[in-house]
Amino acid sequence: MGIAEVIPGVSGGTIAFITGIYERLLNAINSFSPALFGTLKKDGFKGLWKAIDGTFLFALIVGMVGGILVGVIGVSYLLEEYPPLIWAFFFGLIIASAIYIGRQIDKWSAREIILLILGAVVAYMITTVAPVEWSRSLPVVFIAGAIAISALILPGISGSFMLLLMGMYYFIVTQTLKVGVLENQDPQAFLTMGVFALGCLTGLLTVARLLSWTFKNYRYPTLAVLTGFMLGSLNKIWPWRTPVEAMNEAGEIITDSAVILADKEMKILREIKELPWDYSSGDSLFMGALLMLVLGFVSVFAMERLGGKD
Repeated sequence: MGIAEVIPGVSGGTIAFITGIYERLLNAINSFSPALFGTLKKDGFKGLWKAIDGTFLFALIVGMVGGILVGVIGVSYLLEEYPPLIWAFFFGLIIASAIYIGRQIDKWSAREIILLILGAVVAYMITTVAPVEWSRSLPVVFIAGAIAISALILPGISGSFMLLLMGMYYFIVTQTLKVGVLENQDPQAFLTMGVFALGCLTGLLTVARLLSWTFKNYRYPTLAVLTGFMLGSLNKIWPWRTPVEAMNEAGEIITDSAVILADKEMKILREIKELPWDYSSGDSLFMGALLMLVLGFVSVFAMERLGGKD
């Protein structure tokens, strides 16, 4: 999940689902409520740890931190130098994930088919919508955090990509976190990140509770929507894409593909999809990409076995 969160366009929720921990993660998140104070008073720390599924959460957090480090150091480098290979791997992974989730629906009715199509359309539209510039006020920062963190739970949607769509990526990640907090220790930046974190926490708890309720009461429709989300998100991770619009560190919009490709620090806003033999951004690495696609596809069912799922 940590590695997935580093890759723009790929959701950690996808990995949680195919490894069989998705609903357990939802239940662990939902356990955080005021009732925990009573549990702590009555049963002590041991009871509290059990109530929040602490061992599971601890292992997950450690794994995610390690994955983020691996992603930042290793996967980010590969993504810059050999993008078709990395995107092909995740393309195969998402296809297999959609099959995996869809397979859990024992009987497909017209309702599930319609919801599958709606989920795919919504996810596709999210990947194609043009970024807009939101206000930088604290209430808007709170809302942005709540929306972005939903990607941790919803398979097929990336939190970093949602921030880009809201025009908040540069403001939150670069201006506030990198420059304001890490470099200058600006009190206003700390306040902004605090509000953003509060929005993330609120969004995480809200979405987790909503999904737990839908799984309990409408399991098959929920699985159909999530399958659609994954299929619709494939548009964002097609292996052979050339950027045509990006944002530099100064927040300026660049539309020259050659300039964008030369500056790896730019945040891509819009790309055009190409066939491997028409790929204009470098070597298409077609055979290697095809191999990585198959590897990504197969890895889902390997993770399914590790997750102990049928």
